[in-house]
Amino acid sequence: MGLSYHFTLSAPASKEPAELERFLKSVESTAKELGFRQTLVLNAPFDTKERRDFARRLTTGLFIEDTRLAGIVSPASDQLWSHDPVAGACRVMPKQAVVLIVTDERGCECFFGFFRYPEEILNVHGKTIAVTGLAGRWIQRDFVDSPDSRYRRILRLFADSGFLESEKDEYA
Repeated sequence: MGLSYHFTLSAPASKEPAELERFLKSVESTAKELGFRQTLVLNAPFDTKERRDFARRLTTGLFIEDTRLAGIVSPASDQLWSHDPVAGACRVMPKQAVVLIVTDERGCECFFGFFRYPEEILNVHGKTIAVTGLAGRWIQRDFVDSPDSRYRRILRLFADSGFLESEKDEYA
């Protein structure tokens, strides 16, 4: 079993993508100063199949367990990556992301930022079958499998700006 540094980043629904992008550009400057060799700030909607496929590189999606999802055999395919109708669980794909991608010396990529998910899970007929409960809030739940202090310094910038919702550092 390995150690990880778990974190949840969030921003209120009222934050505009351009505002989050400006914040991430400032974090990107620090990431470059810290020695990350490749960085990129991305502000992207996931409104086509190709873009949704790309979103899978950035996140595993939002995990939801809801009894209303049990037995449902026809959720809308463009909202979910996986659906377990027996357990009533699914992974919801984001509608949009504003993220900073950093790459270390070994070529390992890590993503920090904000994902916006749909508020409602729909069936193929457009009927609401479950809700995410996020009320439009931007969120990223993720982890880094590295003791590298540079990742913690980046997340301190999120904390200083009020965007770090939680963290658990198993290396500490």
